[in-house]
Amino acid sequence: MLESCFECCIKCLGGVPYASLVATILCFSGVALFCGCGHVALTGTVTMVENHFSRITSDHAALTDVVQILQYIIYGIACFFFLYGIILLAEGFYTTSAVKEMHSEFKTTVCGRCISAMFVFLTHVLGLGWLGIFGFSAVPVFLFYNMWTTCGALKSPIANLTSVDNICVDVRQYGIIPWNATPGKACGSTLSDICNTSEFYLSYHLYIVACAGAGATVIALVHYLMILAANWAYLKGLCQQTHAYQDIKTRDDQELQDVQSRSKEGLNSSYS
Repeated sequence: MLESCFECCIKCLGGVPYASLVATILCFSGVALFCGCGHVALTGTVTMVENHFSRITSDHAALTDVVQILQYIIYGIACFFFLYGIILLAEGFYTTSAVKEMHSEFKTTVCGRCISAMFVFLTHVLGLGWLGIFGFSAVPVFLFYNMWTTCGALKSPIANLTSVDNICVDVRQYGIIPWNATPGKACGSTLSDICNTSEFYLSYHLYIVACAGAGATVIALVHYLMILAANWAYLKGLCQQTHAYQDIKTRDDQELQDVQSRSKEGLNSSYS
């Protein structure tokens, strides 16, 4: 009883696509970090701009609309990749079973190979898309890094030799708000107060984590792409082997029938 259960567990563990499982965990982690941290960081950015750089609502209305659109896109990305990761994991389970059990009920078909090829193409396209998202997510990291560096300059010894009020950050030059927005920039003690706010500190580090999550998702999709390409090649080779085996078996059966028919004919002629 115990031996049969142990053998069953070993058989089940042997059918687990560990490569697909690792890629799925990495993909879920990367997407979760990007979507969760990106959503909170965008909200913090809008709050910081409203409180310190744009006092008139109409000046940052466009920024608020863009952030809301990006947050809705984040919701869609999270839902889509949750389903897509599960589908790729299920495809990995099917392919592993089809490869390991060549003559069992898991038969490779033309439809199965077409689906595998479709996943290879779709994952390739999504990988390129996430590569663009990774580059796009690095933009706010760069902007906040410049502001972080300026905040550090306020505390450096050089700032004591010059006028602190000459050290400024003007967010209008980044196109976040229009040039006629007031005040549009922060200098000296005002900038120091902004640097000490939780919105700035939290948003900066969340953007870094979101960028890292996008990078992890790119790595996961590249991993998926290698797995899917290998599985498709295995299925193609398995199908060719199956067809060759069936052709050989058909020829052997035909030759056996020919030998039996000739033997019967010889016996009939000898009796006659």
